[in-house]
Amino acid sequence: MPALHTLFMEAISEERVTKVSRRTLLGTGTKLAAGGAAAMIALSSPAFARLVAAQAFTDDIDILNYALTLEHLEYAFYRDGLAGFSADLFPEGVYDNLMDIRDHEDAHVDVLVDTISGLGGTPVEEAMYDFGYQNVAGFLAVAAALENTGVSAYDGAAAAIENVDLLNAAGSIVAIEARHASYLNLVNGQDPFPAAFETPLNRDEILAIAGPFIVG
Repeated sequence: MPALHTLFMEAISEERVTKVSRRTLLGTGTKLAAGGAAAMIALSSPAFARLVAAQAFTDDIDILNYALTLEHLEYAFYRDGLAGFSADLFPEGVYDNLMDIRDHEDAHVDVLVDTISGLGGTPVEEAMYDFGYQNVAGFLAVAAALENTGVSAYDGAAAAIENVDLLNAAGSIVAIEARHASYLNLVNGQDPFPAAFETPLNRDEILAIAGPFIVG
């Protein structure tokens, strides 16, 4: 069985080629509170209850699917959200940067799916989501919340990883997620690097934050 790190690096290499091809084809052509309120309303959803039912990681594939669940959520957020807004509604340059973040999340999904499949696992599928924002300010606030949560999720799951090779591979993703979080903090008028150390969150804590956005 190929090492996890090898599978990740092969998938990342393939995605880079795909991304270059895409770019050639396409050419160059109330804030957090609002999202939080919507999330609290969704706490009672059946989908959230099912997610909370299983908390412990069974193996590294389970961890990969946990990461994939979050990457699906993030990619869908940017894909669908940006399609509903025009660039002129954002501060100059922000929309283009968000499109780059969207593409990063898409790449993370592809890499995780390829790796899980290569290890003989079954990748989890994209779910249905409700992010609760009503305008650009709400969208940006939810984006910052998702990115910061994603960083804490990767850091929290690291303690359960059995294969050391996976740490290097996951680190190549979480570093980018941290850059997203820092940028979105800045866009939202917050400290882009508020602490010297990141706060890892366990599975229960992450599901309590991200789970309510999953509605089916």
